[in-house]
Amino acid sequence: MNSYPVAYEQTPAIERNRLTVFFRFVMVIPHAIVSFFYAIGAMVVVFLAWFAILVTGRYPAGMYDFVAGYVRFTFRYNAYGYLVTDAFPPFDGAEHPEYPVRVHIPGPQESYSRLTTFFRGILLIPVFVLSYIFNIWMQAVAIALWFVAVITGRTPPGLAGAHRFPIAYLARASAYGLLLTDGWPPIDD
Repeated sequence: MNSYPVAYEQTPAIERNRLTVFFRFVMVIPHAIVSFFYAIGAMVVVFLAWFAILVTGRYPAGMYDFVAGYVRFTFRYNAYGYLVTDAFPPFDGAEHPEYPVRVHIPGPQESYSRLTTFFRGILLIPVFVLSYIFNIWMQAVAIALWFVAVITGRTPPGLAGAHRFPIAYLARASAYGLLLTDGWPPIDD
């Protein structure tokens, strides 16, 4: 069992609605718009939190909650867009244990490393490389999933689960990049 504080869970859809799968790229437009503005807010908050952590060694709770909500929202939206689930995602960053895609983020740490926070941009370089590779993986699986689901109305369990590994890594990498955790995002699932 992985002890990393950020955990990703999914319950992928096997039986599919062909119509909503066919038009998925249109159906994600409202979430893409919300995500755009949410991302701007999150980046401003992370920038301010970076200074707060450098000065105090702590992530201000309100800022932490906002950024954690952004990560949860983003991964529900991405999972919907990448066809992991057919359930329309909520438009907020709250915990939704009933939703088929869940990102568990614990509360802020007692203290954060000022040194790793200061150098986070440099420390993220290998994480960006892996994230790029995993994004290509997710796009390839989504294309295959789209064709299979539109034609058959089902998704084989292996194909449905093929997103789990890269999305789980990207959730942990996002939490690391957004300063929610000091720990290097593990590659293992």
